[in-house]
Amino acid sequence: MLSLNVVSPSSSSVTFTKHNHKSSINASTIFRSNLLSKVHSHKNLPCLRTTTTSQLHEQGHQSSKLSFMPTSQIQDSITKLGTFNRFLTHPFESKAKPINQAVKAASSGANPEGGEESVAPKSKTLKLALVFGLWYFQNIIFNIYNKKALNIFPFPWLLASFQLFVGSIWMLTLWALKLQPCPKISKPFIFALLGPALFHTIGHISACVSFSKVAVSFTHVIKSAEPVFSVIFCSVLGDRFPIQVWLSILPIVLGCSLAAVTEVSFNLQGLWGALISNVGFVLRNIYSKRSLQNFKEVDGLNLYGWITIVSLFYLFPVAVFIEGSQWIPGYYKAIEAIGKPSTFYIWVLLSGVFYHLYNQSSYQALDEISPLTFSVGNTMKRVVVIVSSVLVFRNPVRPLNGLGSAIAILGTFLYSQATAKKPKKIEGEKSS
Repeated sequence: MLSLNVVSPSSSSVTFTKHNHKSSINASTIFRSNLLSKVHSHKNLPCLRTTTTSQLHEQGHQSSKLSFMPTSQIQDSITKLGTFNRFLTHPFESKAKPINQAVKAASSGANPEGGEESVAPKSKTLKLALVFGLWYFQNIIFNIYNKKALNIFPFPWLLASFQLFVGSIWMLTLWALKLQPCPKISKPFIFALLGPALFHTIGHISACVSFSKVAVSFTHVIKSAEPVFSVIFCSVLGDRFPIQVWLSILPIVLGCSLAAVTEVSFNLQGLWGALISNVGFVLRNIYSKRSLQNFKEVDGLNLYGWITIVSLFYLFPVAVFIEGSQWIPGYYKAIEAIGKPSTFYIWVLLSGVFYHLYNQSSYQALDEISPLTFSVGNTMKRVVVIVSSVLVFRNPVRPLNGLGSAIAILGTFLYSQATAKKPKKIEGEKSS
């Protein structure tokens, strides 16, 4: 007959008895005193019956009173007790997978836990789709109402300044209400921001000038040539790109050239505005990596917020100098053309709010995905904006113009695929 005896908390041994043979197993590493008190009421372990030492003497060690349990069940009970003890000490520790299930999961990619992990990718995909959807939607709204406002009030310097002003107020409100953690500001950080903010200002005002002169679709086709300038400037600074990258920018140049030649609303100022915007934003990205590498504690959204604030101080004085004398007469002409002042106010306000929102969404998207996926998403964003602007404003599109736009967008997509691997630095140059 086999008997199992678990003694009181003062003792820490488990004794198995069969006839006259007795073996003692030290369970001090398995059981704890605070756990043994819980074993008395544990209903899921019927193979264990606890008795005190005095009760054993009274019973005369009559092992026949204990029911026989197979060794495999006793070992399973001890395993359950060990698991329960680990749960008490580490209640949030994930359950270890059995070895056979882990091997199957590693070999087949299946989830042995019954689909618990499959919920996470679905929720992440849903969140990513929401971020991309907001990013695209906000960009479309900005481009539509920005163009509507510029059509009746052709003063891009003032409108660009107002958009930076709205973004600055937005970020200051988030920081004041503690909806977004405010970064610590220091003089070195402000000095490091001066360069990126200057190039951001150049890129933003140049794009607004382009929007005021040509169709939205044409500006975005030319802005899709940004990878060309990125490769050129990075090569000058010492980066080496594989031949696939250089080949990918050829269709971008070809497509943009074909679209420019066949554009109905072609304007030289609009073309140069879009090209200068590409240069500004590329230099902003390059300069940010070099000057702000020591301030990695500042996240993307806060960094963009401070760039917006500094850019406002850059842009508004210049806007007053260039356009200031024309704003009041232009305002009355705009009100006369539209009829309702509230409509004009709404258009301007929407352009400012959604300009900041779509940039905020782009930073949030970049936090969630890889740079390659972000680049592909940015390419598709231009396609969506181009198509939506053509539908809203009914711009005439010639077949060759549409073909050139498609080739340029395709080149941008090929570029994003070719730059999946980081470029190599020239030997002897320190990596930033």
